[in-house]
Amino acid sequence: MSLRQDWSLPAVTAGFVAVLISYAGPLAIFFQAAQSAEISPQMMSSWVWAISIGAAVSGIGLSLWLRVPVVTAWSAPGTALLVTLFPELSLNEAVGAYITAALIVFAVGVSGSFDRIVALIPPGIAAAMMAGILFQFGVGVFTSLEEAPLLALGMLAAYLGFKRLFPRYFLVLLLLVGIVLAVLLEGASLAGVSWRLASPEPIRPEWTLGATLSLALPLALVSLTGQFLPGMAILRGAGYEVQARPILTVTSLVSLPMALFGGITTVVAAITAALCTGKAAHPDPARRYVAGVANGGFYLLGALFSGSIVLLFTSLPVTFVALLAGLALIGAIAGNLSAAAAEKEHLEASIITFLATASGMSLFGLGSAFWGVVIGCAAYLVLHRPLALPVRRAAAAAEEKS
Repeated sequence: MSLRQDWSLPAVTAGFVAVLISYAGPLAIFFQAAQSAEISPQMMSSWVWAISIGAAVSGIGLSLWLRVPVVTAWSAPGTALLVTLFPELSLNEAVGAYITAALIVFAVGVSGSFDRIVALIPPGIAAAMMAGILFQFGVGVFTSLEEAPLLALGMLAAYLGFKRLFPRYFLVLLLLVGIVLAVLLEGASLAGVSWRLASPEPIRPEWTLGATLSLALPLALVSLTGQFLPGMAILRGAGYEVQARPILTVTSLVSLPMALFGGITTVVAAITAALCTGKAAHPDPARRYVAGVANGGFYLLGALFSGSIVLLFTSLPVTFVALLAGLALIGAIAGNLSAAAAEKEHLEASIITFLATASGMSLFGLGSAFWGVVIGCAAYLVLHRPLALPVRRAAAAAEEKS
């Protein structure tokens, strides 16, 4: 059957809601990164254009090719990582790191070694690193109480209420209520918001060892373990026995040119993918791919009017963006902490990873995400790998003497 014959309103609606949720929540993290980097609204428009085009092209192409609802987006954990690195990291270095991360994902994809490589990383350590990266955003919700107590309490109450009553759409509703509260309580003005087209601006990449270790490697790791792994699990759980190779290959190839305009790595969506793969999109699994195509189509509209999206977010208080990002990530923080705690065999190493990453430390010019993985893996090897024979004998002898 053709796309025209398979078209359905529920599938198109699912694709639209998935895009709306991405712009309502994860995009707020992107604006926090932009504020940390102190970039202009024009450059921010280029960033939004790039991540939207990356998600649109890969989502539409993969959904039509595989006849599967492949929903793609930008790496939310990777974007959170940016906030901890700017402004020490330059835009040029960030773009070079984006390209390096995309090449790593591409190599993993074309080699067909995705499942094997992910299996080498202790799951508790990967989850703890992600929880550590996201931790500061959750804390930011409560530090915002000092700056704007009424706005913070109002958005927190809205989050709890919508999460209880409308869990699928709580982010969209939270965005709308937050905007109203920002206007009423903080004096925000939307008078300057208008229809404005995108203005892509190329950025010259630079490669440095520090940016590679602090951003490129952690970005590739969180993309593989925090986005592609759960995203593929959602697809397979919905009954789509699709291979990871074409999806990783296409998304990484799309990421390469988008990086030159400030677009972070394109990945399989994990949070919004379930909207397009379930029965709500269509009773017939074979026709749900339309939701993936529609999702990409709405991302194209977002890319076209990225200037308007930037105007909206820059018209709102910085505290509002911090609150929206933090509240949107509470579920991800809880999920990763739960995953880390579930690995009882190496819980202590996972906690070490979490603490090192959440500390925000910087050593030898390298960020906390890198050191969190390094120190956590070292702790895992020391605490849980079998000791060499001479060491075991010495330990046994010491025990006998005692």
